[in-house]
Amino acid sequence: MDVYTIFASLFFAFLTFGLTGFGSGLIGMALLTPVLGLATAAPMFALVSICGECLMFLRYRQHIQLQSVWRLAVASLIAIPIGILIIPHLNEHLVLVVLGIVVAGYGIYSLFMPHLPTITNRRWGFAFGFVSGLLTGAYNSGGPPLVIYGNLTKWAREEFKSNLPGMFMLNSVVVITSHFLAGHYTQPVLENVIIGLPAMLIGLFVGWALDKRVNPETFRKMVLFLLVVIGVRLILWNL
Repeated sequence: MDVYTIFASLFFAFLTFGLTGFGSGLIGMALLTPVLGLATAAPMFALVSICGECLMFLRYRQHIQLQSVWRLAVASLIAIPIGILIIPHLNEHLVLVVLGIVVAGYGIYSLFMPHLPTITNRRWGFAFGFVSGLLTGAYNSGGPPLVIYGNLTKWAREEFKSNLPGMFMLNSVVVITSHFLAGHYTQPVLENVIIGLPAMLIGLFVGWALDKRVNPETFRKMVLFLLVVIGVRLILWNL
C-alpha cells in the first residue's frame, strides 16, 4: 500500500509544481510524512524534488531574471545552515502556525483586493530569501516567502517557473548534502526514491500539458488560491 501512496502523493505534488511552479514541497511532505515518517520522507523527497526542479528550470531557463534571483539565492544559502542548527530548537508548531497565517492572509488579501502593493526596491529580496532559507533548513517549507516576493514584484508566469525552480535547486543541493553527511540516505530511502521518480515525471508532464490551457489571470488566481490552501494546512496541522 505504501508504494501506491508514495506514487499518488508525488504525482499530485509534481502535477501542482508543473502547473504553478511551486507547492510540491509542502504538498508532497504533507502526504508522505504520515506514511513514511519524517526521517525517511525528508531525504527521499529532496532527491526526487531536485530532479523535477532541474527539468522545470531547463524548460523555462530563458525566462530567468538574475537581477531578481541573486539576492534571494545569496540570502537563502546563508540562512539554510542557520535554520538547520537553530530553528529546530524553537517551538516548531508556533513558527509554522505564524507562517500559515501570513501565507493564507496574503493569499486572501490578494484575491479580494483589486490593487496590490508592489516592491520596487530589489534589496527586499535579501529579506525574503533569508526567511525562505531559514524555513527550508528547518522544515523544508521555504517556498511561500519566495512566492509572495514573486507576486509583489509582478513576476510573469514564465518567470515564476524559471526563478522559483532555480532557487529551489540551489536550496536542494544544500539540503541533500546535509542529509548525506548525516547518513540519512539508507537503503529504504533510496528504494523509495526509485518508486518516486516515475511518479514525479508523470505528474510534471501532466502539469505542463494542463498549463497550456490556463490564461495568465487564471494562473495568478490559482497561485493565490494555492497559497491560501497551503497556509490553512499549515495552521490546522500545527494547532
